[in-house]
Amino acid sequence: MAVRRARGARLSHSGAALVIRGEPEPASTSHVLVPVDGGRILVRLYVPHGIGSFPLLVFLHGGGWCTGTLDERDQRCRAISAGARCVVASVDYRLAPENQYPTAPEDCYCALEWLVANASEVDRNVDFTIDPDRVAIGGESAGANLAAVVCLMARDRQGPQICHQWLDVPATDMTLSQSGYREVPDGYLLDRAVIDDYIDHYVSDPAQVTEPYCSPLLADDLSGLPPAWIMTAELDKLRGDGEAYAAALVAAGGRAQHVRLEANIHASFALTRLLPSSRRYQADAIAALEAAFSG
Repeated sequence: MAVRRARGARLSHSGAALVIRGEPEPASTSHVLVPVDGGRILVRLYVPHGIGSFPLLVFLHGGGWCTGTLDERDQRCRAISAGARCVVASVDYRLAPENQYPTAPEDCYCALEWLVANASEVDRNVDFTIDPDRVAIGGESAGANLAAVVCLMARDRQGPQICHQWLDVPATDMTLSQSGYREVPDGYLLDRAVIDDYIDHYVSDPAQVTEPYCSPLLADDLSGLPPAWIMTAELDKLRGDGEAYAAALVAAGGRAQHVRLEANIHASFALTRLLPSSRRYQADAIAALEAAFSG
């Protein structure tokens, strides 16, 4: 896993400019350390230009719960902060296999709680505040899984109110029972063996994959959750996970907008320099986030 992380970091550093559009500079970026069980985790804050109290998006990067860094999604967080005029808090949650489930979702929930509790003075070196009544959460792939799980935790624990969950290519059923695993062949970036390897590293006991904080689609009750914006890609083994989760939320009385990107692969959301469909999608998703903040 260390080799995979190093390879991913190198590719991100050398290739990000080739596939991800450069985005506006935020008014400021800074870092805070958030206390969690057993230590502290880093959160990077992107603050838009302007004054006043800004809404907040808690952002969770992908990487199979085992890889990924804040830097790999730096440009995406900049685009979201500028486009939706919100503070983006990118969470450096602890990774498996060194920190297996449920460490990652607990870290992310702690970050959400801490940011809301300290909304009036998150960073004393920068003159801004966060509006605790306009809080959203989002992520991609494994990060989208964590975002969905944090929404469950916030409901179950009577935690912070979340107005919107933005889930790009989410993994919602770790039993791998959804249609995409059967219908989408290997060869489109995210192969079955890679998924199996990530899950094996993430959980310490195979039985954990049926727990709702691991597989949110399998929760007995999906009512009372925030409205969801869910994107899936046609050529992605996870496409059935996102589609099924959107349908389950609606069946439970919630609201969910499901967007399918045809002829796109798992990582298409990030390829904004290469794909017009990715640029259009990012603009639409940011507009949906901005609308959610507006109430």
